Amino acid sequence: MKKSVRVYISGLVQGMFFRVFIKENADKIGVNGFVRNLEDGRVEVFIEGDSDSVNKMIEICKKGPRHADVKGVEIKSEKFQNFRNFKVLHI
Repeated sequence: MKKSVRVYISGLVQGMFFRVFIKENADKIGVNGFVRNLEDGRVEVFIEGDSDSVNKMIEICKKGPRHADVKGVEIKSEKFQNFRNFKVLHI
């Protein structure tokens, strides 16, 4: 079953290679979407794919890379967008 979510991650998450970490894991797991830094200091991740893979990525988002300090994770269900790959976006 296909699933799409938008994840907002707060804490010490920018400047910690968070986007690269998310991109590498998304490619490994086989989900599509994007990751980007937000101006308010959070990281936004849009993930879509099969339910199990999306759930794995949510758990990865909750942990983050080694030097990050994830304080909060907000998850919102989204409409499936049919992304073809996973990208790192820059504002």
